[in-house]
Parts: sequence; structure tokens; C-alpha cells
Amino acid sequence: MSSHAKSMSVNARTESSAISILEKIKPHAELIAALTSGVFILLGWLLADDSSSLSVAFYLLAFVIGGFAKAKEGIEETIAERELNVEMLMVFAAIGSAIIGYWTEGAILIFIFAVSGALETYTLNKSQREISSLMDLQPEEALRVTGQSEERVHVSELSIGDHILIKPGERVPSDGHIIKGSTTIDEAAISGESMPVTKSIYSEIFAGTVNLNGAITVEITKPSSETLFQKIIDLVHSAQSEKSPSQLFIEKFEGTYVKIVLLVVLLMMFLPHFVLGWSWTETFYRAMVLLVVASPCALVASIMPATLSAISNGARNGILFKGGMHLENLSNLQAIAFDKTGTLTKGKPQVTDIITHPEITEREVLSITASIEKQSNHPLAQAIVKHTANLYPDLPLTEPQSLQDVSGWGVKAMVNGEEWKVGKAEFVGSEAAMQFTEGKSDQLAAEGKTIVYAANENGIAAMIALKDVIREETMQALNSLKKEGIFTIMLTGDSESTAGAIAHEAGVDDYIAKCLPETKVNELKKLINQYGTVAMVGDGINDAPALATANVGVAMGEGSDVALETADVVLMKNDLKRIADAVRLSRKMQRIVKQNIIFSLSVIFVLIASNFLQVLDLPLGVIGHEGSTILVILNGLRLLRS
Repeated sequence: MSSHAKSMSVNARTESSAISILEKIKPHAELIAALTSGVFILLGWLLADDSSSLSVAFYLLAFVIGGFAKAKEGIEETIAERELNVEMLMVFAAIGSAIIGYWTEGAILIFIFAVSGALETYTLNKSQREISSLMDLQPEEALRVTGQSEERVHVSELSIGDHILIKPGERVPSDGHIIKGSTTIDEAAISGESMPVTKSIYSEIFAGTVNLNGAITVEITKPSSETLFQKIIDLVHSAQSEKSPSQLFIEKFEGTYVKIVLLVVLLMMFLPHFVLGWSWTETFYRAMVLLVVASPCALVASIMPATLSAISNGARNGILFKGGMHLENLSNLQAIAFDKTGTLTKGKPQVTDIITHPEITEREVLSITASIEKQSNHPLAQAIVKHTANLYPDLPLTEPQSLQDVSGWGVKAMVNGEEWKVGKAEFVGSEAAMQFTEGKSDQLAAEGKTIVYAANENGIAAMIALKDVIREETMQALNSLKKEGIFTIMLTGDSESTAGAIAHEAGVDDYIAKCLPETKVNELKKLINQYGTVAMVGDGINDAPALATANVGVAMGEGSDVALETADVVLMKNDLKRIADAVRLSRKMQRIVKQNIIFSLSVIFVLIASNFLQVLDLPLGVIGHEGSTILVILNGLRLLRS
């Protein structure tokens, strides 16, 4: 390699290192500037007696370095919104302190204001980090397979229907379903579930999850911009930009308050001299102290850091809020309505009871029934096939010689030369069905179970009961909500008997059966009139109108796209217990916000009163004012803890 080439290589590495260092420093720039300002203040204070001009020079450096970021922010906001703000008050106060010779106090004001600003930036960066950590999990490239050729492409180039090869150890680049191979997938990034999930042909997989062992070929079902993973990122982004009603009120109040403070300070520069006989120096000094202590920095910082911290905490624990408004609304929640299927229950029926004729074994019945039901996509049929495979994994299934689907009633099939019927009691014979179970079917139906009969030419061979079983965490989640004083109700399209059985088992306070989508909307409106703030939890397309009607719509993360788009809060882990966690987080945030507001207003009142009594000096005013700002920010940061 030539000396010129070596020189270019060294320069490139040096430039790359410099860029890398700058990128690492950038998030901490405000804090570094504040600390540098502090160093110059110390130097200025040490040289105050020996070299006053050098001391002033150091103070000026402290002003410029420490106050640049906040002054720039204040000036830009003032020009853009044509409204004075807290930052401008601090700039005026610091300049006023310097004018009357209080360089140290003015510089300390800038220093502490810069530190509090750095803390606010830290809060924002902390919440942004939740997104960054998610973004890092999303691959940028995929291995697209076309015929016999393979091509490495950017994920944005993938289209619906493309086939991609995902090797062991790689992250899934886009949503799709497996068309070749089987594997184990780590879905912690999506569901929060630590245990890997086994996936085979036709299984759905999501972008951001990890393929642990087998090589699989996947058909893309969604473009990269619409994957579930991308929706999570978009939700957190939107949550950070949307402000709560309290925050909007404070920001609106800030503009009016700043104008009042400036008007009072202006009067304070003259009136005490003529009315109270203060000297001009004392009058101007007290006006500058008032300008510092009356500034609403702590009040303005009472809400946003707490809200961002709560949103970050929720995102880390699988609760995605679409904005501070919805987080705030949860704190006032008085009632919550639940969809049944897929929300309180698993959404997939399971075989719970099998009663067979004495002359036939359960294994024989399931062999015939599963052979017939395997030809159907009906959820009950698939549940019977799955139950058979789990109970007798080595049981061979027979292909029916003929099969006729009688819509709404059942299936008629010829298996091993014998005609079988699988379906409702009316399909196999109501009287025979009643005699076979000796009334047992009525008891099972009262428990919310669906009855399927299997009959051959000799009569009924078996009765199979199935039920959409409730989630393991449902009762615990509902009990947690009741402890928070929240009324619970189930809205379902099921019959009265099924709804009653599920409601009793789950432990909801009330239920309404036979609900169409519009019925759910009407019932929610009644609940809102009765209770005030009401939430709706659902996962299906038919739940979308109700989710939009509720004060807070909560969608299950594995629900339909429409439900996810409509809801205000998304439970990514499909864990109902997280709803109570979200309510507690919201109420804790509201408590902290109230603490901050009461504390900040009390400090402002005490400092203003002390200034009028002439017992408060500028250094103490600066410390009291800026110290209170830092304290309310730190109080808000407590919500970052799990």
C-alpha cells in the first residue's frame, strides 16, 4: 500500500472515530454544557477578589455555554408561537442579575436551569430509548427465494406473496406464514413470553421474533410498513407526541402567566421606590428576585416528565398507550366492559367431555370422528381433531369414502363402509340424543358447552362437549380490577345460557348476551351515562365500534388490525392482568402530577412572599426556584421504575 493510500486510510479511520464519539456525546450535550458552565462559575467565584475582569469573563462564558440551549429554545418558540415562555423569563432574569452586578447569582441561575433542562431531556431520551431498543430488533435485510435462486434484499423491497428463507439464529424480517419447514420461535419481542413457541407449516410468524433452530421458508403476508412490530413502534411514537389534557392546560396557562409575571415585575421596578421608599438598587434587585421566583418552571415540568416516564414504563411491560390523554383517562376509570371470545376466553373451543356407548371405546369413536372432522375448517371440527391428536398421537386416521356437509347441522360421511353422522342433536335424532345422555346434555349446555353427537347405523355412539375455555389469568385480572373499585361487565353475542355460564365462571359483575356490534355500542353509551369513564376491551373487527365509543378502548395484541387501529391502549402480551397494572400506573402518575403541582405552587407562593418581606436574597431565590424544578422532574422519573 502506498503512503498516500495509508494516509487516506488513517484519515478515514480518524474521521469515523470522531463521528462515533460525537454520536455518543450528543445525547448528553445539555448535561455536559451545564457542568462546563458550573466549572466556569467556580473559576469566576475564585477569581472574584483578585481579578474582577477575568472573573466576569468566566461568568460570561458560564452564561453563554450553560444558557445557549435554553435561550435558543425559548427564542425559537417565542418567534414560532408569538408567545413568551418560561425560557425567556430565565434569560431576562439572568441578564437583569448581571446588569445590577450579581454575576454569581445570574450564572448560578443559568447553571441550575441548564441542569433541570438536561434532566427533562434525559426523561425524553429514556422514553425514546424504548423505541430505539425495538428498532434494533427489526432486521433490515431478508433472503428472498425465487425458484432456485436466492437474493439478499432490503425489507422494504418485499411484497405480499414473496417467499423468504429464514435460517436458524436469524430474526424474522416481516410478518408471514410458514410454507416449508418447522422450527421454534422466540416471540419475546412481540408477546413478552419467555418460552419459545413451536411453529410448523401454515403457522403465523411476526417480524422481530427470532428463529431458534430450523430453516424455514415463509410467505410474506404484510409489507414491512404494516407488520405488527412496526405498529408497536408507531404506537409508542404517537404516544410521545400526543399530550394529555392536563399538559395542554398547563401550556396554555403558561403563556398567560408569563405575561402577568412580566407586567408585575415591570411595576415592581418602580412602585416600591415611590410607595415603600426603597432605594432604586433595592427596588430593581427585588424585581429581579421576583422575576426568578415567580417563573413557573416547576409547574410546567410537573406533568410532561411524569407522563413520558409512565408511557415508557408501560411500553417496557407490554402496555402501549397511544397518548397521554388515554393514560390520564384510565385514572378515572369506573367501569370496564369485556368482549368474551378471544378476550375473557381463549377464542378457541376445546373438548371438555366425551361420553361413549358401552359397546365402543373412546379411542374408536375419536378415530372415526377425527377422520371425518379433519375434512372441515369449522372451529369445533378442528378442536376435535386437535384433541384426538393430543390424546392419541399414534392414532391413524382414515380417509372417508364419501362426505357431505349439511350446512348448519353437521357432516354425513362413509367410513370403512359404514355411514356416520356428526353434528347437532336434531341431525342425529333429538329423541335418541336425549335418551343417550339421560339429561346430561342439558347440564353441560347450562355450563356454556356446545354438544356434538356422533352416530352410526346402530344409533348414537358418543356425545362430545366442547367449550371456549376462559383464559388462565381472567379471574385474577377481574379480581384485581374489582379491588381498584371498577365495575366489570361482559358483552357477548352468545346465547343467554352460554353467556351466563361464562360470566359466572369468569367472575364478572354483570353480563349482556346476544349482543350485535350496534348493541355493544348502545350498552356502552348506557354505561358511560351511569359511570362516567368507561373502558372497552376487545380483539375482533366487531368490537371496533365499541372500542371507538368507549372513553378508553383497549385491544388485545393478537386481535384484528381494525381493533388495534381503533383502540387507545394495546396489550401486546395478551395478558388481561396488565389492564389493572395500567390503571394503577395511571393513578400513580396522577398522584405524582398532583404532588408536583401542589409543591411547585407552594414554593412559588412562599418565595414571592419572602421577597416582598425582603428576607429572600437572589441566591436563595435561585436555589429555591430551580431546586423545586429539579425535584418535580425527579419525582416524575420515579415512574420509570417497574
